[in-house]
Amino acid sequence: MLYEDEGTRTAAGYVVKVPVRWSDMDVFAHVNHARMVTLIEEARIPWLFYDERPTASLRAGCVVADLHVKYREQVRHDEGPIAVTMFVEQLRAVDFTVGYEVRPRDADPDAGPAVTATTQLVAFDVDAQRLRRLTAEEKDYLASFIRSDTVGR
Repeated sequence: MLYEDEGTRTAAGYVVKVPVRWSDMDVFAHVNHARMVTLIEEARIPWLFYDERPTASLRAGCVVADLHVKYREQVRHDEGPIAVTMFVEQLRAVDFTVGYEVRPRDADPDAGPAVTATTQLVAFDVDAQRLRRLTAEEKDYLASFIRSDTVGR
């Protein structure tokens, strides 16, 4: 699936605008909490899994080992598409932690995010059913998204 917005590299990370669907809304016209997890997952696709990315090989095996989401402000359905900024908080031999900042459409990129999240993603060999080391190319690409404000967090 190709996104209308395939994302942009910025000083803050990689930003993808993700459409908010009618089905993402709860009864109060907010983006449902579980659907927010899906929306940040969808934002990762153009950043990490497109063919031209050094991390495209992770499509064959990458699992979520840990997930944290903090809702700081409401995000309403009519504030989509949401802007999801992604960056690397930690990079190790077999895994990396992605940080997310979610802002409503037209929000100032320097304003505090409405939602913050992290996911620990682990490179996985599906055939062998075990972890695998990230390649040098994968690590170099991911390292280029490490933000100095997250080192040591």
